[in-house]
Amino acid sequence: MAITKEKKNEIVAKVEGIASRAKTLVWVQFKGLSVAQQTEMRKALRAQDIGYVVAKKSLVARGLEASKFEGTMPALEGEIAMAYGEDELAPAREIAVFVKKFGETLAFAGGVFGGKFVDKTGITAIASIPGMDALRAQFVQLINSPLQRFAVVLNAQAEKQS
Repeated sequence: MAITKEKKNEIVAKVEGIASRAKTLVWVQFKGLSVAQQTEMRKALRAQDIGYVVAKKSLVARGLEASKFEGTMPALEGEIAMAYGEDELAPAREIAVFVKKFGETLAFAGGVFGGKFVDKTGITAIASIPGMDALRAQFVQLINSPLQRFAVVLNAQAEKQS
């Protein structure tokens, strides 16, 4: 069934609004994804405050024309959905979980990060960046490591002199 011109304009306006508010956009190719799998993914994304919209590629492109993103938009092939959120890394990280889980039926297609269009490999690399909590834990471990080694050396020296 064809989409009316009014509905197309609504979708374009929605994409424009998403592009203006979201810090990161992730395009996802999905083919053969069951309704149950989509429902599971949408529920998990919603819990993380990540939006997920399925729209025609031509309408997505029209909606992004007004945005001032740098670079060229990657070619979108197949059935495309768009994940977006206020957090810069969360959409890519959360989609990566489901790309691993659903493998053949779900894949990255590109996105927008830091005001620039990125391709499939770029968004995959962004998805592998750990979250803020993990980065803080790594930082604390990095700072704590020399102190622990110093304490071990002092303890060994104290035991040697006793």
